[in-house]
Amino acid sequence: MLPDHGELGVVLRHAGVEVQVRPLAVMRRSLMSPRGISRVAAAWATDAGGLGRMARKRGAALVHTNTSVTLGGAAAARIAGVPHVWHVREIYAGFERWFPAYRRLLLTADVLPCVSAATCEQFDADPAAVTLHDGLAIAPRRPERGAARDALGLPPDAFVIAVLGRISGWKGQDVAIRALAQLDDDAVLLIAGQPWRGEDRHLRELWALAQAHGVRDRVIHAGFVEDVSDVYGAADVIAVPSKQPDPLPNAALEAAAAGCCVVASDHGGLPEILRDGETGLLVPPNDPVALANAIAGADRARLGAAAAADIPQRFSAARMLDQVQSLYDTVLS
Repeated sequence: MLPDHGELGVVLRHAGVEVQVRPLAVMRRSLMSPRGISRVAAAWATDAGGLGRMARKRGAALVHTNTSVTLGGAAAARIAGVPHVWHVREIYAGFERWFPAYRRLLLTADVLPCVSAATCEQFDADPAAVTLHDGLAIAPRRPERGAARDALGLPPDAFVIAVLGRISGWKGQDVAIRALAQLDDDAVLLIAGQPWRGEDRHLRELWALAQAHGVRDRVIHAGFVEDVSDVYGAADVIAVPSKQPDPLPNAALEAAAAGCCVVASDHGGLPEILRDGETGLLVPPNDPVALANAIAGADRARLGAAAAADIPQRFSAARMLDQVQSLYDTVLS
């Protein structure tokens, strides 16, 4: 069951999976108001009936809700009288006022697979919460450096630091700009990603910050990059400077698996991906000086090679699928 027609639906149908599309009740940051909550509650009630009837009609053995911000699966499982698996891919930092109530709702599920131990910690050692790391969805490539830089319009001889991901107030692109100002003039920052619709102010603030620090001409915004392997090939260092805990950021996971040198914030799921000093470097969050020092002093070739050997083994898709199947078997028994 998907909320809209998109690439995932195409992939699933190609694999022989029946796909139904309907609006789903989703808890979003913008809905954290009395009016927003009432809208979510109305959508949730609609979900409960529709999804519950479908689960019963199909003879579903269980309901698996693939993210903790999608609400309808809990009531659908109850209506259908089957177990509910509620996947948690979010860390609710900044929502301490209302998360205790939401946590109680999440804990109505039979099991809560969490994408990292840091995500799991939100549930205070409740036995329903278990760590189940995501696997690599693809085998990431790292193309030849010159070709990758040509594809992105980057200088051939520059020292390139890349930050991938949605441009927001907490992903840390601003920290990377401040770090860039600490580095030699041959260093450039490649920002790959776009803001959410309606949040273009984040990008404007980054340009203003770069201008204020005198590095405006050393920041390159590539926008949304369809083939991120070009970013991996072009970059000397991939920075993941998240200011709030990231559950298990795919940017770090894929870049490390591709053999990039990754320098990241030491919180959230990042320490579960990178072994500091062995397969990457971890720095205090929101510390541009520490980030700049780590980037400048990194043994890039050694760290990248070690990450390429380590990450595909610990985060393989096969391992994740075995763990999901084991979780299903346990719940259904």
